[in-house]
Amino acid sequence: MGDLGGSGVNGLKRQPAVTFQILFLLCVAFTTLCYTLSTSSLPWLESLQLHKHYNTLFRWNNTVNLQPSYYVHPKHRVKLQGISETTQPPPTFSTVAPTGPQYHKAYPRNYHFIMDNTEVCKTNTPFLVLMVPVAPRNVEARDAIRHTWGNNSVVQGEVVLTLFMLGLSGGGDDVQQQQAKLNEENLQHHDLIQSDFMDTYLNLTIKTMVIMDWLATRCPTAAYAMKIDSDMFLNIDNLVMMLQKPEIPKKNYLTGMLMWNRPVVRSKDSKWYVSEDMYPEPVYPTYTLGMGYVFSNDLPGKYVEASKSVKPFNIEDAYIGMCMKKLGLAPRSSPDPSQFRAYNTKYNRCEYSKIITYILGSSQELINYWTDLKKPGPPC
Repeated sequence: MGDLGGSGVNGLKRQPAVTFQILFLLCVAFTTLCYTLSTSSLPWLESLQLHKHYNTLFRWNNTVNLQPSYYVHPKHRVKLQGISETTQPPPTFSTVAPTGPQYHKAYPRNYHFIMDNTEVCKTNTPFLVLMVPVAPRNVEARDAIRHTWGNNSVVQGEVVLTLFMLGLSGGGDDVQQQQAKLNEENLQHHDLIQSDFMDTYLNLTIKTMVIMDWLATRCPTAAYAMKIDSDMFLNIDNLVMMLQKPEIPKKNYLTGMLMWNRPVVRSKDSKWYVSEDMYPEPVYPTYTLGMGYVFSNDLPGKYVEASKSVKPFNIEDAYIGMCMKKLGLAPRSSPDPSQFRAYNTKYNRCEYSKIITYILGSSQELINYWTDLKKPGPPC
């Protein structure tokens, strides 16, 4: 019994000692390996898949925070892992993505489409897409366009699509009722695109960039597109005939009423006021007046990409000019620059038969002028 007991006690004492020595040696070996990898063996470490994922994460985080100083309203903040339907997939690593704004307030993928007719470009590939930014409550303007230049789906033998871009109605006790009316309107016409930014004048740059994102992701097969305001007279036949000309480029093409050497408005009393902090240069690059400009449909995706590093400001047409400059491109004159016009003093049927755009005073003017232009008989 004595030998057995003694043997048992001595054996229990020796076993932990051996185990401890083994663990100690393993810890020393692991520590040495980590130190070696972090210093002298960096090239070998770079070949590991883990290190590749770390580099991807590092680059992505730096990209996401390119412009952290731009304020984004809490309503507009989104989780990065919640963003869908982008032209480029998110990084493929298992780390949970951080929350917060992506790039800056005007970057369109900070927002989400809440009403989206994704099928409209799949049924018939359009030659031309007319994108009309309009206030959610402005049904009158939408109906006037639907009965005039937005009425025909085929113009001069080409498929033309007219869509209206809306944001969210701001304020009021009838917001839900207004949204219900929009849903009913879209069920009837299937031509409303709505995103979750606040639809205000100061957010026109956001609205325009959301238009570009929709064109790039939902309708990439269209040949051309036009951003045109809801208070415009558009001679759609003349526009399509212009785009059918063989000399019109199919890539990197932007035209309209060109603005050269336009000074930045610094008066705080003006609705076009832009602070030096938002845009420090005294003059804008050449751009096309926002009333209506036409572009080849390869540009929207390029605008979205360029906007990642172009600081936003509230003059949307000049902002597109900045994106063009960032891309190393410039707007071009149309074959007949006199066709893109802003204001007129009075209606003239012969003149309206030759132009492409005019700014109008009301939706009723649009209906009246269109009706007169389309009546039988030569216009001139």
